[in-house]
Amino acid sequence: MLVFIDDSGDPGFKFNKGSSKVFVIACVIFDDKLEAEKTAVAIKEFRRKIKFPDTMEFKFNKSSKKVRKGFLIKVSKYKFRIRAIVMQKEKIYGRELRRSKESFYSYAIKMVLKYDDQTLKNVKIKLDGHGERIFRRKLTTYLRRELNIRQEKVISQLRFVDSKTNVLIQLADMVAGAIYRKHTSNKKDADIYYSILKKHKRIQDCWTFGK
Repeated sequence: MLVFIDDSGDPGFKFNKGSSKVFVIACVIFDDKLEAEKTAVAIKEFRRKIKFPDTMEFKFNKSSKKVRKGFLIKVSKYKFRIRAIVMQKEKIYGRELRRSKESFYSYAIKMVLKYDDQTLKNVKIKLDGHGERIFRRKLTTYLRRELNIRQEKVISQLRFVDSKTNVLIQLADMVAGAIYRKHTSNKKDADIYYSILKKHKRIQDCWTFGK
């Protein structure tokens, strides 16, 4: 089982200085490695079809409406499932979580992986590799300690990868962006991208935390 994780919004709590009121963690889950490979090829084919260079990274916030729709329609025919958490940050009261972006980010990932309806076991996780090496090490230790108990092991492997070269992390970014747009925007396209994923039954669970 392969899980690709990315986020949308920001983990800060300085709302008067521009911090987002919502933070999204999205997990794109493949139960079949071959299906993951097929999806990766489809993304690369779509990139060539729209005449983007092979080095171009798909990012929701930098894409046009046409590219977002085309991308999500293209990938939705493949077999993956989405589990996501939408953190309503104004409803978060823990002092440490509000004080430290790293603590809040780690907590959000733990929550989406922990409350999984027991569907995640011995998974190989790939995360966007942003952040300092010390934080990455701390996050790995924290998640293993919180999620891998004697009776049940959630994580078998956790790696940080460069989103510029990993199109399935880019898929997680596009999914996170679609979910974030639905929960934060009054724009005309607020529901379009999420609806594509829902129509094709890719969304297994989208949990609004603090609602």
